[in-house]
Amino acid sequence: MLKKVLKTVFLLELFKGMRITLRHFFSHAVTEQYPKQRPLLAERYRGIPRLNADPETGETYCIACNLCSLACPLDLITVGRDKDPVTKKWVLTTYDFDLSRCMFCGLCEEACPTPALELTQQFEMAYFSRQGMMLHRDQLERGIAAPAVYTR
Repeated sequence: MLKKVLKTVFLLELFKGMRITLRHFFSHAVTEQYPKQRPLLAERYRGIPRLNADPETGETYCIACNLCSLACPLDLITVGRDKDPVTKKWVLTTYDFDLSRCMFCGLCEEACPTPALELTQQFEMAYFSRQGMMLHRDQLERGIAAPAVYTR
């Protein structure tokens, strides 16, 4: 009983806590200076999607097979396609990708039989509205703008 009263009167618990705080207060900080120093991402990180195109012809690799849309568990991908009367093949007309509910699971990328769809390393996906998170074919083909680099 006397021991408990002495601990309370002399605030021993408070000083123990302050000792721990001060010990860590003067140690080296591990904070990343985010806008100036970009974090290192894991090699298998999956971020904003991109529709790849053939570098020689400039045409998209997408053959409008609709497999990415079927593989998506949340039904976020909409593929618009028309049949070419001459070649009798599907031609991609529209491609919409809704990022607002995407889990970045990579199932769409795995289902694609061509190297058309790729989940990139880009992680900056802050938008002011949900309409900004709806990516269309032209945005997916040219890629989202490179992140801004801030300097003083």
